[in-house]
Amino acid sequence: MIIIFDLDGTLLNTIDDLGYACNHALKQAGFAMHKIANYPQMVGNGINNLIRRALPESERTEENVLRVREFFVPYYNAHNCDFTRPYKGIPEVLAALKAQGHLLAVASNKYQVATEKIVEHFFPGVFDVVLGEREGIERKPHPQIVYDILSSLNSLTSNPLTSNLLYIGDSLVDWETATNAHVPFVACSWGFVPRETLVEKGLKHIVDTPEEIMNTTLLI
Repeated sequence: MIIIFDLDGTLLNTIDDLGYACNHALKQAGFAMHKIANYPQMVGNGINNLIRRALPESERTEENVLRVREFFVPYYNAHNCDFTRPYKGIPEVLAALKAQGHLLAVASNKYQVATEKIVEHFFPGVFDVVLGEREGIERKPHPQIVYDILSSLNSLTSNPLTSNLLYIGDSLVDWETATNAHVPFVACSWGFVPRETLVEKGLKHIVDTPEEIMNTTLLI
């Protein structure tokens, strides 16, 4: 099976490093900062959208977004592993899935350089494909990242892949991505979206601990 994981809020709790980086960038650009606890409601659609949501409503111009991003990216590149940690149980579950022969991939809206660095730092050698936000490529919930993962995996083997697919993520953006790609989806409730929200949206498959991933009926 090919199992595609979201990164932030699914494999790693990245919110503190994202929040501190955004606050640093906002301060440098002359804007008010936010409490770190408020950042889970701002993430999920890439760095530019995080910055846009963090800016005062009257200041959400493309010019301001790009100006704040100029401060955000170098700071985050230097500090994106300061407080970020895998969720409890994730490393063990990934190791078990790998041992069972599943192909593992990461699909993130975090820009590609940071996605690769963080995944390699916390999960060296675990994932077969790691894709983040790339210039000129539609970000999630557009399904292109799923198609690109499949293309990359096919390029690694002489035999076209016919494995079943499964997408695991914590957000409605992930759910929409999986839906748009016609891939079964499992939501994890330990991330940035409250379980009540996942239930209210009618998601059928929700796991509350990483260990439950191993027992999901979709993992066949």
